[in-house]
Amino acid sequence: MRSALCALGAAAALALLPAGHARAQGQEPDRDFTIEDARITESSGLAASRAHPGIYWTHNDQDAPLIYGIDSRTGKTVATLTMAGVGTPRDMEAISVGPDGDIYVGDIGDNLDGSWDHVWIYRFPEPKTLKDQTVRAKQYVVKYADGARNAEALMVHPKTGRVYIASKNEDGGGLYAGPERLSPSGTNVFRRVGEVPWVTDGAFSPDGGRLVLRGYFTAEEYAWKDGRLGDGGTAVGAPFQGQAESVTYTPDGSAFMFGSEGRGSRVVRVERDGAAGPSDGTPGPSSPHAPDAPKSPTAQGEDGQGSATTGFLVLAGATVLVLGIKRLLRKG
Repeated sequence: MRSALCALGAAAALALLPAGHARAQGQEPDRDFTIEDARITESSGLAASRAHPGIYWTHNDQDAPLIYGIDSRTGKTVATLTMAGVGTPRDMEAISVGPDGDIYVGDIGDNLDGSWDHVWIYRFPEPKTLKDQTVRAKQYVVKYADGARNAEALMVHPKTGRVYIASKNEDGGGLYAGPERLSPSGTNVFRRVGEVPWVTDGAFSPDGGRLVLRGYFTAEEYAWKDGRLGDGGTAVGAPFQGQAESVTYTPDGSAFMFGSEGRGSRVVRVERDGAAGPSDGTPGPSSPHAPDAPKSPTAQGEDGQGSATTGFLVLAGATVLVLGIKRLLRKG
């Protein structure tokens, strides 16, 4: 039931996207791309590689210990990593790369919002070569100081290496900080350090000064200082996606990459307002500061002109769709 409803949402989203939205494949890295791997049907997390330019790590929202490396220039899988040394995952929801070059995977989902008295984080070094291989991972037991909860966002700070989790609740969740260093032998208690909106994923900027949090319809970027969120976030022009599940920064911090679930799902680049382009310091093709740049796909109609009506219909349709899905899921 759940997979069918998510597929329906993805189909509805694709139907509402403006014509000509997709960019050509095989171009520059860190641009829009489509995940071509038929095995990836529920991409729930996204992280830019530190070791391999243009590569993004993702995983399914399921019980297989598999991590996929996707080349953003082609959308092809260039490495499938099988985690060894861990138990059977329950609900992998997030992925992040730490300053130590390790990949962190959050097995932190809990759709019944309290059915698990603990969740897990997996960690392993990012491979030096891109190929199908088995990686030895450490498994960390995680509990929350104020009781079990559902979560879909795990972020590793790029300077301190501290791990944070944002819980998911439609009425607002919490931001939780882990211990200074995770312990593989004991329980790692995460403590609430802030309040967040309805979050499906998040990521720190490469310089560690900002934190982006996304939900199903919106995304906000916050200032980050001394382990705390700044007062109030700045809205980011997140694209409408059928099952909006993931977000990360490009390696240079100039843009966001937004992903979603579904077979053949699309990862969409959105420029940071006021940020320079990819690596040469010039505005990218979709930058609002580039001369004669096309308007953002979230704000243009099929004829290339802005359409407030289209935007309203998309938001209204999405709201109805998600509310219907929630009611059906609650009925079992």
